[in-house]
Amino acid sequence: MYRLTLFHIVWFLLFTFCARAQQQDNMDKFVSDLMTKMTIEEKIGQLNLVTGGEAITGSAVSTGVETKIKAGQIGGIFSMSSPTKIRAAQELAVKHSRLGIPIIFGMDVIHGYKTMFPIPLGLAATWDMTLIRESARIAAVEASADGINWTFSPMVDISRDPRWGRISEGSGEDTYLGSRIAAEMVRGYQGNDLTANNTLMACVKHFALYGAAEAGRDYHTTDMSLHRMYNEYFPPYKAAIDAGAGTVMTSFNDINGVPATANKWLMTDVLRKQWGFEGMVVTDYTAVNELIDHGFGDLQTVSALALNAGVHMDMVGEGFLTTLKKSLDEGKVTEQEINEACRLVLEAKYKLGLFDDPYKYCSEERAKSEILKPEHLAKAREIAGKSFVLLKNENQLLPLEKSGTVALIGPLANSGPNMPGTWSVSADLGNTPSLLEGMQVVLGNQVRIVHHLGANLMSDAKYQERATMFGRAIPRDERPESEILAEALEVAKSADVIVAALGESSEMTGESSSRTDLDIPDTQRRLLDALLKTGKPVVLVLFTGRPLTLTWEQEHVPAILNVWFGGTETGKAVADVLFGDAIPSGKLPATFPKNVGQIPLYYSAKNTGRPLAEGAWFQKFRSNYLDVDNDPLYPFGYGLSYTTFAYSDIILDKNSMRSGDKIKATIALSNTGNYDGEEVVQLYIRDLVGSVTRPLKELKGFQKVFLKKGESREIAFEISIEDLKFYNNNLEFVAEPGDFKLFIGTNSRDVKEATFSLR
Repeated sequence: MYRLTLFHIVWFLLFTFCARAQQQDNMDKFVSDLMTKMTIEEKIGQLNLVTGGEAITGSAVSTGVETKIKAGQIGGIFSMSSPTKIRAAQELAVKHSRLGIPIIFGMDVIHGYKTMFPIPLGLAATWDMTLIRESARIAAVEASADGINWTFSPMVDISRDPRWGRISEGSGEDTYLGSRIAAEMVRGYQGNDLTANNTLMACVKHFALYGAAEAGRDYHTTDMSLHRMYNEYFPPYKAAIDAGAGTVMTSFNDINGVPATANKWLMTDVLRKQWGFEGMVVTDYTAVNELIDHGFGDLQTVSALALNAGVHMDMVGEGFLTTLKKSLDEGKVTEQEINEACRLVLEAKYKLGLFDDPYKYCSEERAKSEILKPEHLAKAREIAGKSFVLLKNENQLLPLEKSGTVALIGPLANSGPNMPGTWSVSADLGNTPSLLEGMQVVLGNQVRIVHHLGANLMSDAKYQERATMFGRAIPRDERPESEILAEALEVAKSADVIVAALGESSEMTGESSSRTDLDIPDTQRRLLDALLKTGKPVVLVLFTGRPLTLTWEQEHVPAILNVWFGGTETGKAVADVLFGDAIPSGKLPATFPKNVGQIPLYYSAKNTGRPLAEGAWFQKFRSNYLDVDNDPLYPFGYGLSYTTFAYSDIILDKNSMRSGDKIKATIALSNTGNYDGEEVVQLYIRDLVGSVTRPLKELKGFQKVFLKKGESREIAFEISIEDLKFYNNNLEFVAEPGDFKLFIGTNSRDVKEATFSLR
């Protein structure tokens, strides 16, 4: 039986290898045959990615779209949806262009399509890889049902600066967590068969280092060592590529003085030669044209530089379309470079099955039956609830009783369009329930809810306008602030408890939404202070797309529930958690600083040659500040529950290992509180002596564990040599013999310790 089983395994692997080789041969032959029929202008046309245009949508940045499609001058269209519109555009290409090459249709499907899930930073806070993959799978089902076959996601940029608005789009500060999530998102989008009509080709972005923009200012310069690149910022991109991501998008920033879109070392040496990526590279929006402002020449020059670097598709700018033929004639680009770019675009379409059936994503029946399905909404509600992070719960104020009167007060209490968060471009904002509406649905007549605006989002109308872009206006009262506040306090008098819905609006984070002040806006802080002075218990429901500076709130507010922006079902999910139908289990994927001056602040920092003594606030001639300690307000991995968990000491099955060995680390986890609940058990490792400076801690594993109240369970991790490897100064991926510390705990700060060695 053993031999038979082994035979079948070998036979299956051989069959799979041969089948894939045959598929590759078939694709190579098809694309090669097609390219022999194409003119150089048609090949260049395949490299042109535009917005919808007047032929389909009536209004877009790109112009003359219909004419260009018929002329074979467009390879892809983005930000167009609905089977009818996409079929119309596809028919122009298939029936009216000379060779009938189908178009690929993309969209920023970032955290859901019509059914919106938490913003990516919130998804990361679930620490639940199964749910994250399911969210991407549902997004793919819905978007593909509406005609789309390519998503500009996942965004895997590591960011340790919450001033940067796009931190909301990624998975936070950590390399390991970010890598795990990147791979799961790709698997969710692409499924097991890209030719199926319910999958999307993934596009990992932004390659590379975009999240490290100086001063947290979007599009700004990025400058770092190769050591930091390879060890801390590159791994999530590589994880997405190893998971099979079909495409990669360039970033806006420069790297070693060369913008990513023109950076041959990055796009060819690293991406293709070192990592073996075989797919297509697309620019971000007008990134080729922006090389001019970087100081790299005119449009013809920078377009040639981008193609030379290894970029294959030009988003919106049409530098490729309008200049590459001239550059070819002048010897600034080669026909081989154009052919290679064209081939990769055509291969992406082949992998999606578009040559077999260009209209496979154009089914009105699917659009009607597979979008906003009840089971999708139920999953969105579950995931939203698991993304919320309980930051404080003094005297077990939460969960609230389902009785009496609750005052729901704040500018975000009754603003449904803000619930999905940034980059929810396809969401039906007009039909998204607000927190007030969600609470009314969940609680029915059990609880009397009274509501008031309480304060405007901000005191400055100009900033108010900026924070409510894209039609997501939140209520604004033009009366004096004192008058609005007095009325809110009058409403609060009748309540047993106050729920304050405060924080950022959805578009205060995201692209081009950097901030230098990370406090809750001034008007809201004054409202919160006044609510606290009523003497009634106050729960802060905090909406945010980034870590905020909450030092004052942590000191004064008895309960704080960070709900990010939870998607379509935010209102119901918040009500579930506030009233105990769901137990919070989220953990922070990014450190919350005490003030902006500590930024960048992250758990995996280096020790320095003059470290501050543990537990010390200030020491002369040590690495610290005069006015604040080095500690965060809330550390990476932090999050409370309505129950409590106790960790035993760590037991190692041995104290040393060699290459090929594994060490098993075990703890006993006990639910010692009064509720069933989930805990994210986190494993960190520190390399105590190395050939280069090593971080104080690095996340190397985690398990999300459900325990009934009173239940205990043994939790085990296996540590292999792969967990100890890093890139040394020669960029060799090695594990060096020596001593290590191992930590297991509820967050990056509160841990048990053990030591072991690698021989």
